[in-house]
Amino acid sequence: MSGQDPHAWALVNASPDILRQLAAHPDLQPSRTRRDSALCAVVLCDGQVDHTTGLLLLRESTRPWPLYCTSNVLEDLSRGNPVVEVLKHFCGTVHHRIDPDVAFTVEALPQIIWRAVAVDGKPAPYSPNRLSPLKGDNVAFVLRENEGGSAFYAPGLAAIDEAVWQHMQAAEVVLVDGTFWTDDEMIGLGVSRKRAQELGHLPQSGPGGMLEWLARLPARTRKILIHINNTNPILNESSVEARELRDRGVEVASDGMEITL
Repeated sequence: MSGQDPHAWALVNASPDILRQLAAHPDLQPSRTRRDSALCAVVLCDGQVDHTTGLLLLRESTRPWPLYCTSNVLEDLSRGNPVVEVLKHFCGTVHHRIDPDVAFTVEALPQIIWRAVAVDGKPAPYSPNRLSPLKGDNVAFVLRENEGGSAFYAPGLAAIDEAVWQHMQAAEVVLVDGTFWTDDEMIGLGVSRKRAQELGHLPQSGPGGMLEWLARLPARTRKILIHINNTNPILNESSVEARELRDRGVEVASDGMEITL
């Protein structure tokens, strides 16, 4: 996420392939110093492994990473999966607390207004709240540049409540959980005994699935599925499922995709 300064970007979630992402995007490597990066902060939706492992790969930073997340997520990353504690031995982090339903800004991108939205989901397996989630364990983000358009970003959604639905309807772009096509996807393939909803993800197909919700959005809304699991048939562009998405006007996120609001 960037604003007016081409050398100031906020990273939303730090996935395990973060170094490959940085190498593939020259804009993120201004080369002002030997170990330079245009990344100025990391903003986290939750404390899941696939959203935080990349923090360890950013440990060679020459300054502490500004880390924007809820208190719940910071606790998970300090105890259950002590990424923050490990980084104290390298570059370190500086925590900026975010709270659901409260607007905030990232210091280096003051023109971007963020709002965390509490969503139904599962905190990480090592979280003490795993079986009894609390508000702030999982959040989505609404992002807006001054008076411009807005985007709704939610890589994990177990359900869509009225507050989430209102934000989705108001956004010009929705980037939402596309992890699984069916609830029993991984069971059918023999790779797990857990259903999508047990893992905190609303499947795309079936009654009440993500596609039904997306179909109800205003015609102007750009709809993009993110956080796609490698078992999901939509990754095969020639599949029946991928064809259905195209017919419905729903996009699948791809590496290098750029969105301008």
